[in-house]
Amino acid sequence: MCAWRGDSAITPVKMEADGSPVQSRRSFLGVWIGVGSALVASLLGVPVIRFAVFPLLRRTTELKRSPLGPLAEFSSLTEPVIRTIQIEQIDGWRKAISEKAVYITKDQQGRLRVLTSICPHLGCTVPWNKVRKQFVCPCHGGAYLSDGSYVSGPALRGMDTLETSVEDGQLMVRFQYFRQLVSDKEVVG
Repeated sequence: MCAWRGDSAITPVKMEADGSPVQSRRSFLGVWIGVGSALVASLLGVPVIRFAVFPLLRRTTELKRSPLGPLAEFSSLTEPVIRTIQIEQIDGWRKAISEKAVYITKDQQGRLRVLTSICPHLGCTVPWNKVRKQFVCPCHGGAYLSDGSYVSGPALRGMDTLETSVEDGQLMVRFQYFRQLVSDKEVVG
């Protein structure tokens, strides 16, 4: 007799002596194929999940300190001194080493400050003008005092200061990038 759609043909189920159904080889293999498929899917899913979560857990650029020189070298500053530091940037699996110019100067209280040479307006490199005794941006004419304070120009704030520390008599600086065209100092990277 053929089973047509709508027929109520019931296949009898073989039972063990204790009342549980007998497992055939086909159902046994089906269970193990399902378990093996789940295991393979979970093993393949781990790298995919790690790939998706990795950028959330890791910073793109590690903030490391760079040496500027012995602290005694900067004790008698009368005008800003430029130093070039090397910064190591890690972006995913790519590692790049670049050089950035910073200025070591003193504020009104005589404390050392390290300023980035990047203009807070549009990112031009700001040189020290010895004649005017100011930092003057060559792009748009922004002017800043020797301590980085805003004097004039299109910028919305003064030059950005960098975090410093002293380790074993060496002045160390942590270079950071800051958002341009905003009045508040915001760290970008």
